Amino acid sequence: MTRTPARWLRRGIAALAGSLLMLSFAAQAGAPQVKTQAPGFYRMMLGDFEVTALFDGTLDLEPKKLLTNTTQAQVGKLLDRGFEKDAVPTSVNGYLINTGSKLVLVDTGAGGLFGPTLGSLQANLKAAGYQPDQVDDVLITHMHGDHVGGLVQDGKLVFPNATIHAGQEDADFWLSKANLEKAPAEMKDFFRGAMASLNPYVEAGKFKGMKGGTDLLPGIRAVPAHGHTPGHNIYVVESKGQKLVLWGDLMHVAAVQFAQPQVTISFDVDSKPAAVERKKAYADAAKGRYLVGSAHLPFPGLGHLRAEGKGYVWVPVDYQQVR
Repeated sequence: MTRTPARWLRRGIAALAGSLLMLSFAAQAGAPQVKTQAPGFYRMMLGDFEVTALFDGTLDLEPKKLLTNTTQAQVGKLLDRGFEKDAVPTSVNGYLINTGSKLVLVDTGAGGLFGPTLGSLQANLKAAGYQPDQVDDVLITHMHGDHVGGLVQDGKLVFPNATIHAGQEDADFWLSKANLEKAPAEMKDFFRGAMASLNPYVEAGKFKGMKGGTDLLPGIRAVPAHGHTPGHNIYVVESKGQKLVLWGDLMHVAAVQFAQPQVTISFDVDSKPAAVERKKAYADAAKGRYLVGSAHLPFPGLGHLRAEGKGYVWVPVDYQQVR
């Protein structure tokens, strides 16, 4: 059967059209990369309490330089096993608890004290459906800048209707001008950050110091865990038989300190009691099988601890719908 020139022409035109169509699809296939993250909040229920983890950002820490009571070789081995590099992107997390009658925030992030990679907690609080002026109480684990910097913005109270609670020992230490003056140069900014963040609330009569175990609100209790700072506290939250313990800075580098809980960090004001409190908290969490939240575990920093050998394994919460 012979093919006529007209048929060859039709087939050629069809092939050309198909090629042009494919080229058009190829040109349009590469959508521009967005390069932004979803809002940084994670919500769950603890009995009748709604708990919302709030992401402030990340800060690169260099564990080989910062961790103490260990060796750089040991740290490097554990970092490699945990798929971490020498610079570890370290989360800064806060926790918002809605008890039904009170809105309570545990730690406030860094605000403007640590540069552009931190300071997102307030924006994420709003993204989670709340406003700063709705917060009734702010519970501070300790007065390092990455936990208190979010209290003030441009010299104004971020949480104007809230009472601020923190260990009196921390207030006596970090808000002392005498301690600032005699502090070594590398420590002076820690004092200045605490003063800039807390003093406006102190002057407004909105600060309450506490010593020892303290029942702050129904279902929320402060428990001393001194060492990292003189007044470092953890917070126990309980509702309908469910328990969450917010650790503050009992954890900095998960890849190392869960495997070796005796490892401390140069940020500790007194590393010996800090190590004791860490070991005690880890053992209790593993034995009690309750939920833990930590300021510097990868966001949302919520999960359980399981004993394994001489150390522990972190089991993060499953992502789930709030019911």
